[in-house]
Amino acid sequence: MDTNMAIGAKVKALRTEKKMTLKQLSEGSGLSVGFLSQFERGLSSIALDSLEKLSEILDSPLSELFEEHTGRRSADPVVHGIDLQFTEISPRIYQSILRTPDASYDMLPRVFTLFPFDSEEDGLEMYSHEGEEFVYVLEGVVTFFLEDAQYLLYPGDSIHIASTRPHNWANRTARTARILTLNTPNPLHHKSGQTEH
Repeated sequence: MDTNMAIGAKVKALRTEKKMTLKQLSEGSGLSVGFLSQFERGLSSIALDSLEKLSEILDSPLSELFEEHTGRRSADPVVHGIDLQFTEISPRIYQSILRTPDASYDMLPRVFTLFPFDSEEDGLEMYSHEGEEFVYVLEGVVTFFLEDAQYLLYPGDSIHIASTRPHNWANRTARTARILTLNTPNPLHHKSGQTEH
């Protein structure tokens, strides 16, 4: 069972346990009934901030939704590259969480793969949330948006900001880019109600 399907099944089980209908979950989360139905069946991926809303409505820790899909806990502290699972955030952004399933650290490390920019994409939404964010470019060129400024980051470049400042990042090139990000506090353990960035 892949990650999306396992998390969707967990959400459905929690919803059913609480005798909540898809319509009620839709009204509380702002997500459509059709989308939620597809998500619960593993046919659609979901953004982390939307999943966080569902976890709050279902009164379940967000981290539990990610931990449960592994079906096991391991004492091995090494995150092996061969075991990495990539989750679709949007059609052109995939993430892989770099931590063991049972980790409860206050820092969340992730690798994002950013596929080439689509000129028909809508405008970029700026985000702000509690804590700090660090971004390191592994491959490609990434545009980092910070308040009213834009910065081009090349392989080996990094930026460290207070996440309360409006920000976002994007791949505005014709080639795939990859970045390593670190967020603190860990959004999987803190209910800030904000985005996955």
